[in-house]
Amino acid sequence: MQQKLLAGLLLLVPMAAQAATLDGASLSLLWGLPFAAILLSIALFPMFAESIWHHHFGKIVAVFTLAFLLPFVSWFGIEAMLGLLAHALLTEYLPFLILLLTLYTLSGGILLTGRLHATPALNTRILALGALLAPVMGTTGAAMLLIRPLLRANKGRHHKVHVVVFFIFLVANIGGGLTPLGDPPLFLGFLNGVSFQWTFRHMLAPVLVAVALLLAMFYFLDRHYFRKERQQHPTHGPDEPLRLSGRINLLLLMFAICAVLLSGVWKPGIELSLFGVHLPLQDMVRDAMLLLLTGLSLWLTPRWVRAGNEFNWHPIAEVAKLFAGIFITIAPVIAMLRAGHAGPLASLSRLVTLPSGQPHDPAYFWMTGLLSSFLDNAPTYLVFFNMAAGDAHILMGRLSSTLQAISMGAVFMGAMTYIGNAPNFMIKSIASHHRVRMPSFFAYLGWSCTFLLPVFVLLTLLFF
Repeated sequence: MQQKLLAGLLLLVPMAAQAATLDGASLSLLWGLPFAAILLSIALFPMFAESIWHHHFGKIVAVFTLAFLLPFVSWFGIEAMLGLLAHALLTEYLPFLILLLTLYTLSGGILLTGRLHATPALNTRILALGALLAPVMGTTGAAMLLIRPLLRANKGRHHKVHVVVFFIFLVANIGGGLTPLGDPPLFLGFLNGVSFQWTFRHMLAPVLVAVALLLAMFYFLDRHYFRKERQQHPTHGPDEPLRLSGRINLLLLMFAICAVLLSGVWKPGIELSLFGVHLPLQDMVRDAMLLLLTGLSLWLTPRWVRAGNEFNWHPIAEVAKLFAGIFITIAPVIAMLRAGHAGPLASLSRLVTLPSGQPHDPAYFWMTGLLSSFLDNAPTYLVFFNMAAGDAHILMGRLSSTLQAISMGAVFMGAMTYIGNAPNFMIKSIASHHRVRMPSFFAYLGWSCTFLLPVFVLLTLLFF
């Protein structure tokens, strides 16, 4: 990543409590309009009113959030709203934001300098390295670490748009599909009970297949362009040795991984009740450790290292504000989805359900992917997670293939457009700053349809 990754705080609506509190079958579709408005704003404003969005996205999200909160308080009462707010803030939003903050801060403290001259083999190795790092550092972290060295290596190449496009495919999206650390949708699944081990086991094969196919496509495409350019640029200057600075953050990153793993395997059975919300001890320890590691990174990393990465807080602030509104306004949508055929979203439910009543896994893969392509993939994952069952134990058990389809669709097809995952647009901006003539929104969509759709069709045949 969106993609990142793709910030106020959420004011309401949790995932689990909301469905338990709201009767989705009795809700009107009008309750879902603020959520849809936020997602459409994320998709359309950066394309058609980028300056307005850049300066006022927080206000825009706040308006739509209030458009949900005020009627909700009037209809259901202040106590219901406060209960949902407490649950969402303490069990969903803050853990999600803390992990992103930690990975963003740690990766921003690792600087790779120097310059190699790009060949098809070198470019392919860099993309492969990024795909390997994405599950550990997150798609945003791996992308921000490698995109500038990759652009420096290809500075003398005439044809390099395809290099950045495939970097978005592999490093900012598909490579992150192995762990909950890799991409925000999978971490939201982790927060909702999907185990770290389940994600790795069930995503390993599809990630390996997709990465191998795309690396092969890239190598032959890059070799084609490289051969055309060799006569124009027969020689180049000496390479500049690569140098890695901020190594302390690699150690801190290992501790961050251990903290997340700890919360998944250590179950002491101790809970703290706060504002009616039950907070497991292991989750509180995980979040405290992540915040401590973030502080240590800021303290121990030299300022010039972050300056070399052009590090700033704007991306994480944007994520925080956007997801505040998303986590709040998604509440009635989750409730309606959990109502299944009895709810107002029954037609959507029927699209992904077989006549026997069982989930139709290919439909889940493509529907989750389609919406992840044009909306943010994290809330899209939550929508279909709750539509399928909303219970991690059921989804990891008899509906395991359905959860795999949802996970693959959200992570993989976030690469289809610039707005599918937060890191996509960040990479485009950095490449444009380095004078790479990046394709427009629809031209990029042409690239992704050409190279990604055949891979996704093959994955459908292989796994569903």
